[in-house]
Amino acid sequence: MSERPGIPVKAYAWAAAGLVLAALPFYLERFWLQAGLFAIAAAIGAIGINLLTGATGQLSMGHAFFLAVGAYGYCALAGDGADGLAGLGLPGWLAAVLAVGLAGLAGGVFSPIAGRLHGAYLGIATLALIFIGQHVLFNAHDLTGGYNGRAVPPLSLFGLTFDDTELLVAQVPFGAVEKLWYLGLALLLGGVLFARGVLRGRPGRAMNAIRDHRIAAGVMGIPVARHRAAVFVLSSMYAGLAGVLLALVFQRTVPEYFGMALSLEYLAMIVIGGLGSVAGAVAGGIFVALLPQVLNRYAEALPLVSAPGTGGIAPGEAARYLYGAAVVGTVLFLPGGLARLVVRTPIHRPSGETR
Repeated sequence: MSERPGIPVKAYAWAAAGLVLAALPFYLERFWLQAGLFAIAAAIGAIGINLLTGATGQLSMGHAFFLAVGAYGYCALAGDGADGLAGLGLPGWLAAVLAVGLAGLAGGVFSPIAGRLHGAYLGIATLALIFIGQHVLFNAHDLTGGYNGRAVPPLSLFGLTFDDTELLVAQVPFGAVEKLWYLGLALLLGGVLFARGVLRGRPGRAMNAIRDHRIAAGVMGIPVARHRAAVFVLSSMYAGLAGVLLALVFQRTVPEYFGMALSLEYLAMIVIGGLGSVAGAVAGGIFVALLPQVLNRYAEALPLVSAPGTGGIAPGEAARYLYGAAVVGTVLFLPGGLARLVVRTPIHRPSGETR
């Protein structure tokens, strides 16, 4: 006797997780929501570099450059010039879209190089982007604000302004962080679905073929250089989107943040989470982004960790030690990253049972 298939348990789990995430702004304090937004932005950026490095096998050390393009591009496009810095005064939503496109354009300018180089050679080439970006950010004062950075204009969308003007929702005051929480979740969900669609379709199969054996992929008729260039542009746009979200959460852009350490963190995210896996990129991004926040929150209760300038190991430095150890542990003992921990165990039915 056959049974009609019901709603999968996985669907219930996703629905429950969605309800929990939607309810968090009503119960969590501002610190944890802000830390969660940092993790969401990191996850979006990690998906982008995982498409490039994990799925296509292209090493990039310049991811932080494209985050900076997105963040500062949004500030310049949305700024009204009242602070003495360059600004076009565009609507916030339009500035955000154009900033992501600007990051993609920057990736497109570099894509001919990305299409022809691979491995360590591309890594070294993209390393130059970090040095160029840092020089521009620190010295183009009229555009970036120099060492002190520049304030980030609030985003307005459908009549809602994502600033600290209080909005009462079920008697709970919603400020900038609470409002941005739902925007961040929507952007992450869209980024995940789009990346999974790419990887499961023909482009994804071509990317994996290039990663596994580029010469054989070329023989099969796959335009290797064109696919590499296209994935580099797509990865840059993901980074630009992450940069825009980070700017909105920080409410101020600082050049020092977009340096070499940030690019290394993104490489750590995809190694820890699992190369080539969208879910792994999200998990790795959340782990690496939340770790320094948690250590900073509980520095006084942890051994050897203390607030900066008090003599112990600073939370940010301790976090780098820990996720550095996590990278080594992942490579040695869990090559597939956190994504490999999700193992589908088949259900064994009794031999006499019919379906």
